[in-house]
Amino acid sequence: MELKINVIDAFADETFKGNPAAVIITENWLTDELMQAIAIENNLSETAFVKIVDQQHYEIRWFSPITEIDFCGHATLAASFVIFSENNDLKTISFFAKAVGNLSVEKVATGFMQMSFPNTKPKQITDIPLALLNGLSIKPVEVLLNEQAYFAVYEQESDVSTVKADNHLLKQLAPFDVVVTAKSSTYDFVSRYFWPANGGDEDPVTGSIHSGLAPYWADKLDKTELVAYQASKRGGKLLCHVKDSKVYISGKAVQYLVGKISV
Repeated sequence: MELKINVIDAFADETFKGNPAAVIITENWLTDELMQAIAIENNLSETAFVKIVDQQHYEIRWFSPITEIDFCGHATLAASFVIFSENNDLKTISFFAKAVGNLSVEKVATGFMQMSFPNTKPKQITDIPLALLNGLSIKPVEVLLNEQAYFAVYEQESDVSTVKADNHLLKQLAPFDVVVTAKSSTYDFVSRYFWPANGGDEDPVTGSIHSGLAPYWADKLDKTELVAYQASKRGGKLLCHVKDSKVYISGKAVQYLVGKISV
């Protein structure tokens, strides 16, 4: 069996930036075992498998090289880029994912796609795991938690860029990952994302975690429109808009590869 595969750099306006994701669109689901095997072979942070319902409606699942993921923003952006590129007349599409429900994606300003995600604002915790405190080289000033990750908040932007993660310790926090974040002088806020329990050491750009980061910083900065930067080696900029129970995250994407795989 041959399958078409696209590799897209998400949250980027040039290749080799942002976060790469593979996208495979099918009329019927492959087996779970085959999807996981393809994700392992691709060895990207995420491979998105998309099932066609009709021209505007799709189902989506995301696999890291380790496991299936409940929710992935950058691979959703990558899948949207592929669908919009193949259907120029489309302005809006929707995805259904079992863990998060319906996700809509809309073409907005030139080159930008806006994703509608549920608001996953984190809550402050007092019982902070030792694996988190010992797994970060700089102690955070505040720790919060949502359904996806621990949020380690720092006083200085430089702390985010210089903090070192002990991924052996952070892996003990499974099923949760770890995001470190601080207010920024250039952007509204910056972050880095460590996910040894679910995907790898450090994720280049993580769309899903901004559905928690954006509402947190919206409260702190008293604004609903925010510009975020994930300060990984590849880096990526995200535009965030917080509104009631939704968080709208916009970004660009570029094509890196299109080809066929034999399975």
